[in-house]
Amino acid sequence: MVGNNVSHSNKRTKRKFNVNLFTKKFFWVEEDCWISLNISASGLRTVNKIGLNAALKQAAAKGFLNA
Repeated sequence: MVGNNVSHSNKRTKRKFNVNLFTKKFFWVEEDCWISLNISASGLRTVNKIGLNAALKQAAAKGFLNA
């Protein structure tokens, strides 16, 4: 997404709003292995709420997983 930085003098310069992505390692109990995911902050809250296995199934159903 694109927007503007607005200074105190109301001068506007272009800026980008980047996605809040980071790399996180999870232990997948069902497969007994560690996996590394590029996940957003909202995705991390989803994993904490419904669990890793359910979140992976939900992401695969929506087509977010490429493997």
